[in-house]
Amino acid sequence: MSESIFDSIKTGDEYEITHNNFTRTDFVKYAGASGDFNPIHHDESFAKMSGNETVFGEGMLTAGMLSVVPSKWFGATSIKKFGVRFKSRLWPGDNVVFKGVVTNVYEEAGVPHVDMDLTATSQKDEVLISGSATCRPWTP
Repeated sequence: MSESIFDSIKTGDEYEITHNNFTRTDFVKYAGASGDFNPIHHDESFAKMSGNETVFGEGMLTAGMLSVVPSKWFGATSIKKFGVRFKSRLWPGDNVVFKGVVTNVYEEAGVPHVDMDLTATSQKDEVLISGSATCRPWTP
């Protein structure tokens, strides 16, 4: 049997992905993919009329990008649980670090499991989203 990531993972291990310079085009692309065409995310006049300094990214765009951390680290089919809490907004020009930190490694019914804390943090050290995930090897 070949060695898997689950054989060497330990509490405190980290994995991160960075996306630099989010753009309005990123927000519009996500709107098209998700069907979320709320004008607050792409219409400058509407965003300002709503009391914002400019348009801002959809929370689910940031959450989707954060889901890439456990997916790339352990494989998309390994994600057993994933949850997030929205904390702040994603603005045009933001550079964001999407990070996972292993908090627990254990076995459940003889299957290895990994719990992790997740964060999406801007260049201003502002947490945009916090969350958690549990991963385990996928078996057919």
